[in-house]
Amino acid sequence: MKTLTIDVRRAEPNDATAVSEVHREAWSQAYAGLIPHRQLTEMLERRGEAWWRRATRGPATLLVLDVAGTIAGYATVGLNRARALPQDGEIYEIYLRPEFQGIGMGRKLFGESCRLLRSLGCKGLVVWCLEDSEHAVRFFRRHGGQDMVEGMEGFGEVNLRKLGFVWS
Repeated sequence: MKTLTIDVRRAEPNDATAVSEVHREAWSQAYAGLIPHRQLTEMLERRGEAWWRRATRGPATLLVLDVAGTIAGYATVGLNRARALPQDGEIYEIYLRPEFQGIGMGRKLFGESCRLLRSLGCKGLVVWCLEDSEHAVRFFRRHGGQDMVEGMEGFGEVNLRKLGFVWS
């Protein structure tokens, strides 16, 4: 019998290629049809391997979900950037490869991200997502987030509403 290892750990520079692939796959699936094609393509091209290698050195903490040696997802966490909100921590991004969605891996990565922020002394956290990203909205509501704030995000000529989910 084989044991499947699932680990959430800080990303290392040699994870950059895999994280870049996760980013491309997850964003292509999540945002096709929401973010205009040209802007989405430009965003994906900006975040290649070199970008992710630099991201492993901060200032945000880059976590990876390692499933039996395969990088299945990533999260970036740090201090809350919205000064008007009282929550100390923020999960800037949390994404999984499509084939790892719907089987509890997102819950694991989210839980470890929250634990890391608490261990750093953060009280409460916020996560932003596009309002039309139904999968993300359901995920954050299912995990106890309250959509308490909203804003707008510009993508070229298109402005999309975003929701801020908070946990106290």
